[in-house]
Order: sequence, then C-alpha cells, then structure tokens
Amino acid sequence: MSIILITLAVSVLLAFVLGLGLGFFREKFRVDRDPIIDRIREVLPGANCGACGYPGCDAYAEAVGLEETTPDRCTVGGSAVARSLADILGIVVSAEDKVAVLMCQGTRERAPEKGRYVGIRTCAAAKLSAGGTKLCAWGCYGFGDCERVCPFDAIHVGPDGIPHVDYDKCTGCGKCIAACPQKILSLIPRNRVGAIALCSNRNVIKAMVRKTCAVGCFKCEICVRNCPEKAIRMEDGLPVVDYALCTSCNTCVEKCPTNVFKLYERDVFPLGTAAGKAAPPAEKEPAEVT
Repeated sequence: MSIILITLAVSVLLAFVLGLGLGFFREKFRVDRDPIIDRIREVLPGANCGACGYPGCDAYAEAVGLEETTPDRCTVGGSAVARSLADILGIVVSAEDKVAVLMCQGTRERAPEKGRYVGIRTCAAAKLSAGGTKLCAWGCYGFGDCERVCPFDAIHVGPDGIPHVDYDKCTGCGKCIAACPQKILSLIPRNRVGAIALCSNRNVIKAMVRKTCAVGCFKCEICVRNCPEKAIRMEDGLPVVDYALCTSCNTCVEKCPTNVFKLYERDVFPLGTAAGKAAPPAEKEPAEVT
C-alpha cells in the first residue's frame, strides 16, 4: 500500500513540475500573433470551403496577414470582403464577383448520345473509358461531377440532362470548373453585359456539327458579319465577343440560326431580378440551315 501511495505522490509531483516547466517555456518562447490576422479572420465569412486554396478561413487569414497570398481569393465573401481585407492591409485590390456558367446547351433532346453507356456514372469515367457519351465530343455528359463537388449546393443536373446553376448560391469558387472533364463551365463576372456564345463545339465540319447538336455553332460567321460594332471574331472554331465593343444590341442573338448567342444580362444572369430565379425568355426553334 505504501508503494502505491509513494508512486502516486511522485506522479503528482512530476506532473506539477512538468506543468510549471511547460508554462514557463510557453511564455518564454511565445510568438505574439499579429492582431491584423485576427481582424482579417473577423471579416471572413467562416464558410471554410477551401475555395481560396487553403484548408479553411483561419489558414487563409494567416496567409493574407503574412502577405503570403492576395486578399481577393475568398469567393464566398466576393468583392466586398476583398475590399475590406485590402483596407485592413492598406492596399488597393481589384476584385469582381463571378459565377459559373455552362457553355453548352446540349440537352438530351438537342444533343444525341452515341449509345447506351453502362460504365461508372461520372463524367470523368465516361470520358476516360468511352471517350464520352455524346456524339458531340465537346458536349456535357450530364453525370453531375460538378454537382457533387459544389460546396454550396448551387448546381444540379436537371431532367434535361445538363447542370443548372442557382446564382443565389453560386460564389464562383471554381470547383465545378476544375471537376468538369469537358471544360465547359466558365467563371463569368456577375456584372457582365453583352452577348455570350453558349457553345463549346469546335468541330469545323458544318455537317458534323448539325448532326451532333441542334444548337451547335457551325461556323457560318453570320454573327461576325452582322455585328454593327465588329465585336465578334472567330477564334479556335468558336465566336468570341469583345466586351469593350459589345453594346448588347441583340443583333447576333437574332441572327444566329441555331440560338447559340444569348444576352448575358437578360438570358443567363438577369440583372435587377432574383439571381437565377428569373424565367428565361421563350426560345425559338433552331432554324434549318444548310
């Protein structure tokens, strides 16, 4: 019994001495935390989504405070948080809020499949194992890789077989862009104004484009020739808009025989409405052009 009591007393004494030693060395070698880091952390939204490239808001706050990264990488907080962080750091930052946009309109009805796919139902697996499921080599497969990685529940594959973005929830984190093996999701500024070509089919053979997608761009260049501002050019098989010149005149939208063009502020991300909740205008059927 005495041995047990002695052992217990020695253990308590040893723990007490070690505790005092740890406390002493903690105070002796303590590195004071920069108060700027705490101010930065208070501004961050606390989503801990990792979209900034750091494990969470604490890690990002420390990296910004130590000037290891820029203050404009918090997509949840957007430009407002970026400006607040820049004010704390005493710098000027240029930031704009972005959202994910699907650069494809190839629904099941518009873009036929090559056949019945029986493999792992992910876009990445379908591309790797079967070279894709659509006749259009650039189209959306619709298995929802983008939906699964979205930390904000902002993107879902609809009954038509393509993903739809809820712009009330989308923060432009870019995770869906990284997950898409087809690379047909793009980050677009929320405040963009002008025409946008929603097609990724780069096939230069007109007949093949018409065969693979009813709303594919078959390089007729009607948009290029008819744009009054000369704001559209063909680049790598697709029309590209110069937004410094585009005036949203709607000419390309009206002239495009396959409805590739949309007005971003009206048809994609309607300004002055509940984001992502406005019903798009009724679409005309793609014209039969030979």
